[in-house]
Amino acid sequence: MNRNPLFLVPNIITIARIAAIVPIAALVMSGDTNARAVALFLYIAAAVSDWVDGYLARAWNQYSDLGRMLDPIADKMLVAILIAVLAWDRSLTGLDMIPAIAILFRETFIPGLREFLGNKTVVLPVTRLAKWKTTIQLVALAVILAVPLIPGLTLVASLVLWVAGIITLWTGWQYLRASWPHLSGIGK
Repeated sequence: MNRNPLFLVPNIITIARIAAIVPIAALVMSGDTNARAVALFLYIAAAVSDWVDGYLARAWNQYSDLGRMLDPIADKMLVAILIAVLAWDRSLTGLDMIPAIAILFRETFIPGLREFLGNKTVVLPVTRLAKWKTTIQLVALAVILAVPLIPGLTLVASLVLWVAGIITLWTGWQYLRASWPHLSGIGK
């Protein structure tokens, strides 16, 4: 039986994560503290759904090419759009923009690198640290979202964002180093 991948539960969850980005961004941009609390709740649900969809795909053997494509896109969209919104509403300080930009750079560069290498039939497998990188990014953004709601979180939010930025750059370097023979012509 060939099932439509749109109706597989893990893919529905991933699509819902993508759809949640719009109300999360709108709620944060409203500037209202209560709206931000709702945005934080929706964001945490969206972030946790990243684990849930993967768990269900494995548990129920509901893998699909659509899911393999959409899941990392959903993660990157959630992170990138929330960084843009948090920069817009000045939740990110000037120094916080350094790891934020590093995250945006890596999350754009590495998928482009993968696409380029895919045309050469070179596969860069996702590392365990890269999976943790996504989790740390999601946690960092949740803490930054919570800063106006929970006094005293500012330093913690900045520290977690810097850790996320450093790990993000490190995993980007690992992928670039692994792909270098194919980029330099050595691996031909």
